[in-house]
Amino acid sequence: MSRPAIEEEDKPLDPSVERVRRKLIRFFIINLGLLFIALMAVIGGVVYKSRTAPPAAAVAGGEIAVPAGSQLTGDIILPAGAKIVSQALSGNRISIDAELSDGSRSIFVYDIAQRRLIGQFAVKAQ
Repeated sequence: MSRPAIEEEDKPLDPSVERVRRKLIRFFIINLGLLFIALMAVIGGVVYKSRTAPPAAAVAGGEIAVPAGSQLTGDIILPAGAKIVSQALSGNRISIDAELSDGSRSIFVYDIAQRRLIGQFAVKAQ
């Protein structure tokens, strides 16, 4: 390198240029600090959500967890003399269309997860 290039590097900056440089450095440090704080907030939120997540059974839309090699069992109680005409399954609920002993029809809705009858609807002609 030549001697004049080295001398230019050693010269102090003009006071106005030095003020601009200091402002830029301060701006850079403040923005890095804010970025670090925002990143820590996001990481903290992710950790909080992962630790307070509901159990896997509740996340799956209320699906029933059945261990491998076993099966669910239970009783669905219908009135005496009722005959099942049809049934339909939707998620954890089963609806049973039954003809009762007096000839009328009803639809029974049973929740498999709670193992209880949750509704009975009479089918009537207008």
